[in-house]
Amino acid sequence: MEDIDIWQEKFEFCNYSKKLIGRIEYLNTIVDSPIDIIEVKKGIYYTRKYHATQMRQSGEPYYSHPIEVAIMLADFTALEAPKLYKSYMINVALLHDTIEDTILTHADISKIFDKNIADNVERLTRIKPYGKISSGEMLNLLIQEQRYDIALIKVFDRLHNLQTINAKSTEKALETVKETIESFLLIAAYLEIRTVEQQLLNVCNNFIKQHFPSEQKAIFRSVYEISFFNFKIIQNKLKRMQYYFRKKKA
Repeated sequence: MEDIDIWQEKFEFCNYSKKLIGRIEYLNTIVDSPIDIIEVKKGIYYTRKYHATQMRQSGEPYYSHPIEVAIMLADFTALEAPKLYKSYMINVALLHDTIEDTILTHADISKIFDKNIADNVERLTRIKPYGKISSGEMLNLLIQEQRYDIALIKVFDRLHNLQTINAKSTEKALETVKETIESFLLIAAYLEIRTVEQQLLNVCNNFIKQHFPSEQKAIFRSVYEISFFNFKIIQNKLKRMQYYFRKKKA
């Protein structure tokens, strides 16, 4: 990593990073344990570096996505679960797509940051030794492994991705909406993250109403049946997750 010792000299702000740093600076004034701004800048630098040539379907630079996810995560943890308002959480959010979508490796992240961040970014990578899994399967896996902190990042990843859902084909978007209701909405509802739950539900409901108005009730009925089945499978894990977040609020 030729810039590992000089990244601060090469760091440049963009509109997205200004927004994140400004938010962290404000949140640091209202929490007991502020986040290290330098560590966040480091995460921004490498996120922008390795996603530099990639674009989102919306036409925005790809790195805008992980930065926006980090902003959502910072807001939520600072206000609702301050014990999770940590620089490692922000950097995992910033780097969450790098192993899957760029040439950055687990070993690279371990060297630049530390093994904990590298391990958690790898947990958010859908490519596993046994094949590629869906985002819903990943979320359930994180809950099964009791990695509730990292599952929270995945929820905000989905929430931000839904904001550009109309850039997808209708078929792909419907798959995303169904998966969101089956897994992500279930988690947000059970953990009583009301603002996230409402945002997820609104986007899904509006999409189905717009594109499949005559099938709206049937789609929701079938998806809720799957959601209930998922709930029964991981019910005990969800109770532990609920207890985990209650402790993080204290």
